[in-house]
Amino acid sequence: MARLLLIEDDPAIRATLLRALRERGHAVAASSGAMEGLQTALAEKPDLIVLDLGLPDLDGRELLRMLRAVSRVPVIIATARDEETEMVRLLDTGADDYVVKPFTAAQLDARIRAVLRRGPGNTQSSVITVGELQIDPRARSVFLRGVAVELTPREFDLLHHLALRAGQVVTKRELLSEVWQVPYGSTDKTVDVHLSWLRRKLGETALEPR
Repeated sequence: MARLLLIEDDPAIRATLLRALRERGHAVAASSGAMEGLQTALAEKPDLIVLDLGLPDLDGRELLRMLRAVSRVPVIIATARDEETEMVRLLDTGADDYVVKPFTAAQLDARIRAVLRRGPGNTQSSVITVGELQIDPRARSVFLRGVAVELTPREFDLLHHLALRAGQVVTKRELLSEVWQVPYGSTDKTVDVHLSWLRRKLGETALEPR
């Protein structure tokens, strides 16, 4: 059983999802607005948040940014917006998955279970060492030569994925699928951008690769 927070302003959708998710064994709290949802998230510390974007007091994208500033709780976006650029933008902002309305409760439940399997409680627990780099999956911390490296959630996930495959060739297709959870396509440039940021933070340049 997972402790979920559903942030959804439509009363009919909210009631339907509350009932369906509770029938599947989850403990579910619900909020109809962004600020109420933020307060509930901070107070209740749920295992996962299902977040609608079209909220009455604040767009869900802004709420996602606020959540990511204070919490690493997994977030699944549940919205009618189906534009690929919007999906990529939200995933880059820190969303863990994205489901487009209309969807079934079974589909949402499957995505919830998949995201929770990828969570900190289910990742490799031992510290990963690659050269002078140390990565702690549980604490989501990174140290280079004993000095902490500040990474965004996406940068950490990217580095963690690559560190587990040190010495192997990793394709953009794999990174988009496993780190971003999006299909391979024109959005692969986001991989290049994040790799560039990550290399800069690790002190790597084209002339002096690690």
